[in-house]
Amino acid sequence: MRIVKSIFDFYLDASIHVALAVICLTGVTFYLLNTSFDISLLGFIFFGVIVCYNFVKYGVEAYKYLIVSSAYHKTIQIFSFLAFVFAFYFLMQLDRKIWAAIGVMTLLSALYAVPLLPRAKNLRNLGGFKIYIVALVWVGFTVLLPAMDADIPLHWDIWLLFLQRFIFVVVLILPFEIRDLQWDDTSLRTLPQMYGVKKTQRIGIVLTVIFFFLTFLRDAIYQYEILLRLILCGIMIFVLLSSKKMQPRYFVSFWVEGIPILWLGMFWAVENYF
Repeated sequence: MRIVKSIFDFYLDASIHVALAVICLTGVTFYLLNTSFDISLLGFIFFGVIVCYNFVKYGVEAYKYLIVSSAYHKTIQIFSFLAFVFAFYFLMQLDRKIWAAIGVMTLLSALYAVPLLPRAKNLRNLGGFKIYIVALVWVGFTVLLPAMDADIPLHWDIWLLFLQRFIFVVVLILPFEIRDLQWDDTSLRTLPQMYGVKKTQRIGIVLTVIFFFLTFLRDAIYQYEILLRLILCGIMIFVLLSSKKMQPRYFVSFWVEGIPILWLGMFWAVENYF
């Protein structure tokens, strides 16, 4: 059991789970846009997310953002370097027209952890901006890149999809902010710090309802989308209201981050069995 737990902890700590969640959201976008899955794009996003997240989590505390002292973190660092090699390989397979968008999102991800100037704050430490920067980067990777990859112009439905995905990611981050309330520096000005847990939960529920009803403004709706979004919103509200369960490590790190995986699973199930 100890070996299994060690493997599972590495799976979470090395950002494999969050990378899987991001490519599942990208897969949902492929379904909604009615386009075929691009393995090269999914491969780049998967390995790119591992590199970005591990740099943000461990690079900031490392000496010169590179040298780590812990043997466990060195293992994650080596894994991240390998992920970078694979991310670069898949990047070379992508059309160069989306490289500029990738560059902008990579820069945003880097500035999230590393300040532009030596004495300046990074984006993470700009009060109140943390959650929106993360959501914006997720939207870029999971909506903008698939749309550009499929040569789909940024029409009304795409902009609505941008907004829905942005709201979805913001709501998904709220359980993490509630969990980390007792540890986060007050300068971060997270929603739970500013409004308290109860109001943050209410904000999350209102955003979830908006997320659902925005679907009806789209011109083209996936056949089972209303039902699937209704189930998804029910799960999101349940998670938001389960504040007492957010303290155990695996509840948020595994189950909440796994919601995008479940969402893609629902799309796959209705596509193959209904």
